[in-house]
Amino acid sequence: MGTIREDAQRIIHSSIERVLPDIAVKRALEGQSFTGKVIVIAIGKAAWNMANAASEILGDRIEKGIALTKYHHSQGEIKNFTVLEASHPLPDENTILGAEKIIDAVSNLSKEDTVIFLVSGGGSALFEKPAGNLNLADFLEITDQLLKCGADIIEINTIRKHLSAVKGGKFAALCNPAKVYTIALSDILGDRPDSIASGPTCPDSSTCQDAFSIVEKYQLSLTQEMKKQLSVETPKEIPNNTMLITGSVNELCFAAANEAKALGYTPLVLSTFVDCEAKEAGRFLASIGKTIQKDGFPLKPPCAIICGGETVVRITGKGKGGRNQELALSAAASIAGMDNIIVGAVGSDGTDGPTDAAGGLVDGKTKKTLASLGISIDDILSENDSNRALAAADALVITGPTGTNVNDLYFLLCKDK
Repeated sequence: MGTIREDAQRIIHSSIERVLPDIAVKRALEGQSFTGKVIVIAIGKAAWNMANAASEILGDRIEKGIALTKYHHSQGEIKNFTVLEASHPLPDENTILGAEKIIDAVSNLSKEDTVIFLVSGGGSALFEKPAGNLNLADFLEITDQLLKCGADIIEINTIRKHLSAVKGGKFAALCNPAKVYTIALSDILGDRPDSIASGPTCPDSSTCQDAFSIVEKYQLSLTQEMKKQLSVETPKEIPNNTMLITGSVNELCFAAANEAKALGYTPLVLSTFVDCEAKEAGRFLASIGKTIQKDGFPLKPPCAIICGGETVVRITGKGKGGRNQELALSAAASIAGMDNIIVGAVGSDGTDGPTDAAGGLVDGKTKKTLASLGISIDDILSENDSNRALAAADALVITGPTGTNVNDLYFLLCKDK
């Protein structure tokens, strides 16, 4: 057992390493035989890694491959693939162009052909073509509203699916009559297939009424064309798709628990369904640390409390940050002055919001450090400027793009006093 901060870093890196997609994709493809043409499409933040693994297994069997990922997530050329990059979390012109190239690649196929569809988190924003007469500006407007109002990922994807020409099972319809084999990394709580990247190849369980209920709940502002497209029902049966989910937040959390145990901590995976506001999750995790140090409950130190999920942030300011950084900074305020305790919050994809940080790692000294620099945590949180504060406190977690995306990891480490 090293220092508590060294242990926390080891838990972060070890758990992410255990959910990298390469081995899972190879396992899903090895031994498979495909008739006709084989077209491989990869979308999401892990698209490059998944496409590269498919290329290593299938080689020249791939007639055509396209990998569409986030800017700066490509790691170079891949044999038989065109690698494209686009914006995340808001789509841009390259998003639409990438989707159009993918649609063209799966057009005019026969029933003997196969589309291997590799999906990872971020696919909803990265793979998009507006339905009907909607355009990019419409998508930017509604996506911006959804991200700022505090809607959860299921709600966001419900709206996206009904306004999209490729989501909610519509991409599988574009591939028809070819067979589709979908291999997915899940960044959705509960691993609902129709919610992973908004389910481009899956029957959609959400309805038009569900979409309009979300509009009413958050008082979203819609154009007439948006209302028209929300009224068009998504496919409820997809006969040409087979789906395999290869990774999830459960694997991430239990990998963290195993590493914590190896380091001498007693681990407890408390939840893999955390979906509240980031600031509230941070305060709650800190409160468990206080209970452990005061009463030795639910575990006695040295121990690790581990959670996973995807929190939300309500945008009230104009700062720079992300949900994991906001969670960590909120926890820092609550554990101020406490020794032998640390709270970490990281995105498994290595990017948190529009920043180059994966998240934050804070302890009982973080608040004091910030105060000495004239930085108030309350002010920072009200401005959603967590990145600046954590950078000032040397409390950012920087992993770089990891090549996977299976939600976020939150944990608390406590050592003996």
